[in-house]
Amino acid sequence: MKVGILLSRVRVEEKWLLEALEKNDIEYKRIDDRDITFDLDHPAAWQDLDVVLERSISYARGLYATQILNGWGIPTVNMAYVAAACGDKVVTSSILGRAGVPQPRTRVAFTPESALQAIEELGYPVVLKPVVGSWGRLLSKINDRDAAEAVLEHKEVLGSYQHSIYYIQEYIQKPGRDIRAFVVGDQTVCAIYRSSTHWITNTARDGQGSNCPVTPELHQVCVRAARAVGGGVLAVDVLEDPDRGFLVNEVNHTMEFHTLAPTTGIDIAAVIVDYTTRVARGEVKLQPPNLMAAQPAPTRLSVFTFDKNKAAAGVSA
Repeated sequence: MKVGILLSRVRVEEKWLLEALEKNDIEYKRIDDRDITFDLDHPAAWQDLDVVLERSISYARGLYATQILNGWGIPTVNMAYVAAACGDKVVTSSILGRAGVPQPRTRVAFTPESALQAIEELGYPVVLKPVVGSWGRLLSKINDRDAAEAVLEHKEVLGSYQHSIYYIQEYIQKPGRDIRAFVVGDQTVCAIYRSSTHWITNTARDGQGSNCPVTPELHQVCVRAARAVGGGVLAVDVLEDPDRGFLVNEVNHTMEFHTLAPTTGIDIAAVIVDYTTRVARGEVKLQPPNLMAAQPAPTRLSVFTFDKNKAAAGVSA
């Protein structure tokens, strides 16, 4: 078996993944997305790889690379259809809504005028987000009409394609924290609270992690969200609404886990490597989700067991 790992730079997560591959005597090839080229007429150069673990920082590079590799019959973790579903917030919200996964009320508009109307229909405060982005960047909490007009004008002047799509969510009065859950296949492996005095609780913005129990209710909503986008190795971000309970905020297909792993004590890198090798061996069924089919809710809470001498032996796809 030979595993490719597509990356932009070696962060702490990639270091742990490379160590897990070496620890399990798995042959691998590091692929820097800044250096590679794809000859679309000659895929033979890539046929020695049984699977590619995609860890690109750039959403676009990772998406196009996995689309090419999947087209050549090389499976990836995660697959291109999962990246496409998770990397664009409008696509994610549409898929989750169709699957009946609870999420914050969301509006999408294409002009400042219609965006302002949507904001006032939702009611202040609202959160305005870029449709593609991570680490809590370029989020705006809009408390009144003056702020809305100012932010919308700034986005219009910025002028890029993504800034001309207005993705607007209701503001959830969360209890000073959100939840990040790690889902592999149909199993919610672990979860953490991300707490902050700021309304943005992302750990990239100094949010602090603490262990979160995986209750049957949390497991159910996380696995429903993971199934909706196509499954695989995913991080599901969940908000706690005082009236409606758990609401899925985002699903991440190239998750960071530098806080999740030490906080929960789970060797996340080993779990990912184990899943990746099972994909390479054909033990995991990979296929795009049927977006028109109703999703049965998970009926049980899987119990995760980790044997440090075996790479995540208790994880089931």
